[in-house]
Amino acid sequence: MQELGTSGAAARARAIYDYGHTAIFASTIDPRLHMLLYVPPTAADGRKLELLVAVHGTGRTSAIEFRDGFSEFGLYNDCAVLCPIFPMNVLGDGARSGYKYMIEGDIRYDEVVLSMVAEMGAKYGQDWSRFAMFGFSGGGHFTHRFAILHPERLWAASIGAPGSVTLLDPDRDWWVGIRNLPELFGRPFDAAALAKVPVHMVVGGADLETWEITHAEGSKYWMDGANDAGRTRGDRLRTLAKSFESAGVKVEFDEVAGVSHDRMSVLGHVKRFLASTLMEMRVR
Repeated sequence: MQELGTSGAAARARAIYDYGHTAIFASTIDPRLHMLLYVPPTAADGRKLELLVAVHGTGRTSAIEFRDGFSEFGLYNDCAVLCPIFPMNVLGDGARSGYKYMIEGDIRYDEVVLSMVAEMGAKYGQDWSRFAMFGFSGGGHFTHRFAILHPERLWAASIGAPGSVTLLDPDRDWWVGIRNLPELFGRPFDAAALAKVPVHMVVGGADLETWEITHAEGSKYWMDGANDAGRTRGDRLRTLAKSFESAGVKVEFDEVAGVSHDRMSVLGHVKRFLASTLMEMRVR
């Protein structure tokens, strides 16, 4: 049996680890943070792809579930899937939720995602200057806040059942509102750019538990107005939709009957929205 040469072994390794369901990569800009992807094998032959960034919830395991759950969609829609992994306890303090609010210690999670996209775009020879983003629960936190901060980078955003929401309120500070964006993030809110982003919001009709989303006074992310958007995730997402719509954003809202806080049960609705948005984008 003939052994593979050096170039043959390298090609086989790329096929196994860099295409299809990839290995887990550390971010070059911050190796504490990781990512895994689904990259349609056709990209190895130079086929151009769009990109979906799918952001996990608090448990982090949904990074793999989303990568696998969107892989067939990616294959048939020429779309790679990048799933960041933001480990719990990344600063050694046991914290679970820092990434949801974009800033944790010395980490700016929005900038890390942009660097991941740039790094993988260069690796695969793709122009991912604009991409779509989906997140559920903690990932829904991340997705709508990323859309507020970087709307010009998105061709679509799908926001699933965030526990807390940032409203487009110029009279309240981050994270409840957006008054101090320039001071915190070095950029103002761009309502015109956000209005150009197709936005989808999805929540289960039976997503009614509040134990994890009610902010107690004195807790880490407590601030005045922390619970004002509503009691349940559905209430808060509807309030977010109204806030976005007041800024000129067109929001497509899905409340999925009979579904609780179950990320995988809403993926069909997300895929339908993304496929429809891709089709409209490609015929322009």
